[in-house]
Formats: sequence, structure tokens, C-alpha cells
Amino acid sequence: MAKDFFDARRAHKGMTYDEYLQLMQRTVENPDIESLDEQQKNRLEYTKLNLQRSQRIQRTYSVSDELCNLLEAIKVKQLWMVLTEPWCGDSAQCLPYIVKFSECNPLIDLKILLRDKNLDIMEHYLTDGKRGIPKLISFDEAGDELLQWGPRPQEAMELFRSEKDAGRSKPEIIEKLHLWYGRNRGKAIEQEFVELMKVKFF
Repeated sequence: MAKDFFDARRAHKGMTYDEYLQLMQRTVENPDIESLDEQQKNRLEYTKLNLQRSQRIQRTYSVSDELCNLLEAIKVKQLWMVLTEPWCGDSAQCLPYIVKFSECNPLIDLKILLRDKNLDIMEHYLTDGKRGIPKLISFDEAGDELLQWGPRPQEAMELFRSEKDAGRSKPEIIEKLHLWYGRNRGKAIEQEFVELMKVKFF
């Protein structure tokens, strides 16, 4: 059951966002290149890019008054568990926003779990049968699930599906997604969280 990992406090023992960024920094600064296979080398390069993307969003983005007011109105403690990986491009484009959202209310405790070290948890939160990340799941103190979000804004999901249906290669799709993220600048994910807050808590 999904509740088992919550009762075992695995979610509570996740990383803070600062700890996650430190992990990314260590990964890119001290790679043992010779020991890496081709996939690991690619993921290292993705992590380098993602660290830059994450830091840029953290520097430049501020939560809208509308969303921050909704988040501030939450009166009970919540644990926001995010399943992700440092090499995930969608995570670099979404997680910094989620972190900023969580900072609007001290009752929200955001913790990050690495997907590939917690596949048993990930299996509870598949998207179209896939282990899509980032995936946010919010819990109250009793471990009851409050909401889910992820792995990307709906508009980006539709772009991904249409490009895949058109037979585009994975690198082509990824490039188009990052162009979309760059132009959208967090507007879609913010609006989705506005709607989530209204539906779930007000």
C-alpha cells in the first residue's frame, strides 16, 4: 500500500531542495568519467544543463500574488513529496517553481526522493503507465493523499504527445519541450497550481 512508505517516514527523510542542489553540484564537479557508461555520460551532461536551468529560474521567478495568497490560506501541515532525478530536463524546468510555491507557507514541507532509489514508491504514481518525473504528491499529517501533479504541465504533455505521434525523435521532442518551457516561463504550471488549490482546498 502507498501508505506504508509514509508510515515508515521515507517521504519525511527525503532531501531538502538545497540538499538536492548540492547533490547536483557534486555530481557535475566530481565526475569519474572513465567509469561511466554512455547513458551515464549523457545524464551527466543533462545534469550540468539542468543545474543552470534550475538556478536561473530560482533567481528570476517570483510567485504571483494570486497563487501565494491561496497557498498562504492553507491552515494544516502538508508534506510535499517530489519524485525526481537530477538528469531529468522536465524536473529542472518544473521543480524550481514547485519549490517557490512551497515557500509561500511554512506549513508546507517539501522533500525530494530520487526516483531510481525509490521505484517501489514510484510504482504508485505512474503516468500513462510510465515512471514520469517530476511527480509531486501532497500528504496531510496522517498520510492521506491531498493532491498529485506531474510530470509536466498539461500543455507540455500535449506537445510531447503530438510530437511523438508525428514520429519525431526523442532529441527533437526534448528540444521542442525546452523551447516551450523557455517561452512559457512558468505561467502554465502556476495556473495549474492555482486551479489545484481552488479545487482541493477552497
